[in-house]
Amino acid sequence: MMKKKWMNMTLRQKLVALFIVTSCVIVMVNLYTYASINRMMQRVEKVYISNASLNDLSDGLEAVQRTMTDYLQTKSSDAMENYYRSEQDYRDQLEMLNRKATDNEVLITEKNIYGLSQSYLDLSGEIIQAKRGRNVERYASLYSDARELYDQINTFIYSLNNEQFKNNSMTYRTLVESLRYTEMITVIVLLLVLIGNIGLIVMSTRLITEPLKLLAEAANEVAKGNLEIEQLPVHQQDEVGIVTVAFNQMVTSICTYIEQLRITMERESQLKERELMMQSHLKDAQLKYLQAQINPHFLFNTLNAGAQLAMMEDAAKTEQFLLNVSEFFRYNVRKNNQQVTLGEEVRLVDNYVYILNVRFAGEILFEKDVDESLCNVQVPGMILQPLVENAVNYGIRNIEWEGRIELTICKKDDYISISVWDNGAGMTPERIEQVLSGSIDEEAATDHSNGVGMRNVIERLNLFFHDRAKMEIFSEGLNKGTEVVLTIPFADEEE
Repeated sequence: MMKKKWMNMTLRQKLVALFIVTSCVIVMVNLYTYASINRMMQRVEKVYISNASLNDLSDGLEAVQRTMTDYLQTKSSDAMENYYRSEQDYRDQLEMLNRKATDNEVLITEKNIYGLSQSYLDLSGEIIQAKRGRNVERYASLYSDARELYDQINTFIYSLNNEQFKNNSMTYRTLVESLRYTEMITVIVLLLVLIGNIGLIVMSTRLITEPLKLLAEAANEVAKGNLEIEQLPVHQQDEVGIVTVAFNQMVTSICTYIEQLRITMERESQLKERELMMQSHLKDAQLKYLQAQINPHFLFNTLNAGAQLAMMEDAAKTEQFLLNVSEFFRYNVRKNNQQVTLGEEVRLVDNYVYILNVRFAGEILFEKDVDESLCNVQVPGMILQPLVENAVNYGIRNIEWEGRIELTICKKDDYISISVWDNGAGMTPERIEQVLSGSIDEEAATDHSNGVGMRNVIERLNLFFHDRAKMEIFSEGLNKGTEVVLTIPFADEEE
């Protein structure tokens, strides 16, 4: 019931209630401390009063003796009046003494004082009457007896006072120890109350601020873009609970809106995919058209070189040459739009270089360094031969020194690096930028090219590897060679 009321309270009501509870606890502890100390002070006061009452009793007895002596000496009415007043006062004081039988020495002494005092008062009364009757011998004799009783009573009072003082001293020490103990207990209780109040405040403020903390964390996650969060629990109906409910509704609305937006984007993506497929089919048609228009000069010169070999040499070399030519054109026609392996691409480059060396009498020095473990990696067709062809046509064809081309294929981390390097004419930075940007794609399809430009190579690689492929061109300048580097992601056969 109390918990339910707490949950339904506003923040202001909770804070006020917390302040009232802690204040009441502190006031109650202070009242308890005051009551304990007050009881101790009353007991100390009783110790003091017991000795003070005996002193008053001794003073009262002395007053009776003094006023009686004054009357005997003066026989004045004032002296008699003083005597009867002091006598009555002393009788009143005697009423505080014990008159019952007991084993307690202190109480027995009080009883003896009471009895002797009664005898003394009776005797003093007779002395006064004898004085008034002018019976000198009688009141003189009685005065001597009264004096002895007076001394005995004083002795008993002194003895009782000493005994009371001893007892009261012990009691006083006990009370002082009790007071110190009470003081220590009070300090401990105050510390416990302080700790309890701190715990109560911490617990209460935690109950108040915990929903705010959860709300802040959830809002921070939403700000980071994470909408996959659980609905925040709402246990309280205060201002924080209302804000939490609104926040949950807001997140739900955002998720619903995003889901609707996702469905719309998927529909648009499907339409876009269809459009891209149409464009891809168009590019395939254009590529097949280009394949059908293979460089006629290259084909003519190749066949002419084969005819010359047939006339001048043995038929075996001519057969080898023609086999390489046929493999080259067969690969171009069949593989250009298919998925192939790096090993097949390397063999096509070997065929191409062999044909060129036959044509140009071994002018091209070709070296390769291929990691055999990468030969089964799947790639799109016709990505290596165009690079080597460009190295020949634009790199080493018209140089005055011996041309050399190096093909390197190796694995670096999670990528495969394919490098085609030549020691030919080199390139300027402006030319490299033009090639990479695709602004000279049309120039690639010259009389000395198969029509598959470098831009076409990188576009097909990006389509195949989902934009994770990269082409880079390095050259220190004119006549300092060129290196074209392809970087494609590596995946094992299972992937």
